[in-house]
Amino acid sequence: MSLPSQVRLIEVGPRDGLQNEAQPISVADKVQLVDALSAAGLGYIEVGSFVSPKWVPQMAGSADVFAQIQRKPGVTYGALAPNLRGFEEAIAAGVKEVAVFAAASEAFSQRNINCSISESLARFAPIMDAAKQHGVTVRGYVSCVLGCPYEGTVAPEQVAMVARELYAMGCYEVSLGDTIGTGTAGATRRLFEVVSAQVPRDKLAGHFHDTYGQAMANIYASLLEGISVFDSSIAGLGGCPYAKGASGNVATEDVVYLLNGLGIETGIDLDALIAAGRQISAVLGRPSGSRVAKARSAQ
Repeated sequence: MSLPSQVRLIEVGPRDGLQNEAQPISVADKVQLVDALSAAGLGYIEVGSFVSPKWVPQMAGSADVFAQIQRKPGVTYGALAPNLRGFEEAIAAGVKEVAVFAAASEAFSQRNINCSISESLARFAPIMDAAKQHGVTVRGYVSCVLGCPYEGTVAPEQVAMVARELYAMGCYEVSLGDTIGTGTAGATRRLFEVVSAQVPRDKLAGHFHDTYGQAMANIYASLLEGISVFDSSIAGLGGCPYAKGASGNVATEDVVYLLNGLGIETGIDLDALIAAGRQISAVLGRPSGSRVAKARSAQ
């Protein structure tokens, strides 16, 4: 299969990247980050999450962030909305696309959201109904697709079952997440081969963590499978609070560098992206997690 000519990147840094940071991050800093990402040419930015502040304190100001960002025409500003209450808060904040998430592992589902996979999927039914009424699109996430911190290996067939349910429910796209970053290129290709028998390839996306240094190889393997949408996080921010030792998402800067080298169009300005990553890294008081940004700063 030939490589895609274009790739769409879903920037998850402001939500997935910042949600586990211990130090408080101001609404102003989050707004500055989102606006910098918009200016760099990203077409989809996951801005925040409408969940209980008790569970994810860092996302408490999401409505304020949405109220203050400079929305660019043609850019999607999405948010995570795991339940109907969160969905209603997202709508009130002017969100036009929400994301829901399920796990491919029963143990992870229980530890993460205190319910079984089937129970979690049932919870999304009212969200899907409300989304139709409000003209809001819904994106689905499946976590632990290439391994679980509690169960170990996860069968691709199990992932396919969950992805199929989300797609059938009305999610226009389903992102497959290697939450603990243990996946390899061969396993990634096999995963998309199996899941695409249930959900069309042009409705699938890849979400890779770099815990074992395999994210870029897995993205390339996905490209070979015809996948053309990937989630990434500015400066490699983020991890997973329920997956011990899981390092950040793959850095957006590094993915853009890879795609540029392959002649694949993204519409993203790499220099502006690196600057945005350095800016938020300075706020966090640490260097960027992007290898490309580190290499550029050493030149």
